[in-house]
Amino acid sequence: MTPRPDISRVLVVTAHPDDVDFGAGGTVAAFTKAGIEVAYCVCTSGDAGGFDDTPRDQMAALREREQRAAAAELGVEDVTFLGYPDGRLTASIELRRDISRQIRRFRPDRVITQSPEYYWPRVGASHPDHRAAGEAAVAAVYPDARNPFAHPELVAEGLDAWTVSELWLMGAPEERQNHVVDITDTIESKLAALRAHESQTAHLTDLDQRMRAWGRQSARRFDLPEGRLAEIFHVVSTG
Repeated sequence: MTPRPDISRVLVVTAHPDDVDFGAGGTVAAFTKAGIEVAYCVCTSGDAGGFDDTPRDQMAALREREQRAAAAELGVEDVTFLGYPDGRLTASIELRRDISRQIRRFRPDRVITQSPEYYWPRVGASHPDHRAAGEAAVAAVYPDARNPFAHPELVAEGLDAWTVSELWLMGAPEERQNHVVDITDTIESKLAALRAHESQTAHLTDLDQRMRAWGRQSARRFDLPEGRLAEIFHVVSTG
């Protein structure tokens, strides 16, 4: 699959803080370095996550701060949290509306989100919240955000319909994966973003090695030269 070359804005929709950095951090860094404007829409604040003794009532605010710091490492300033409860996300009409609001506000050419399908070789990529965020985001791209008669309250807010021409799905089944991005030159930015999520990654003493191993495996699957690192997506034309 050959993505569109004429892209100026990309919206990333994920379930949790850190999802984008694990799944597409190197790609986002490549986009921003190329002058493409990127914004994030995070459906929850990650309040059910964490691996330390942070009190639960402080976790959401902590993870929002971490995601903003991680975004800054990749050149992203526009970060919106929708505030849905972590671990209980569903592809509801309300979530579709709220993602459609961000699409109509930011008016992206491309949306990156999580696959609504299971990735069986590594089921952790298919957390129920991930699949719910992906399903809702796909529905927001088509048909909700482009339909002027869907979610009339958005029109009342001054947000006119907007058509997104391309979807990139993270964590898609291998048979769906059809596009690779070489992130060898942006791996350090990806790692810096991941380290910003201290509540999630500080305990991972092998974070660097793990990310590089995943990157090498992805690069080999698409026959990139030896030693290159990559992230893989399922690209869908929606224009």
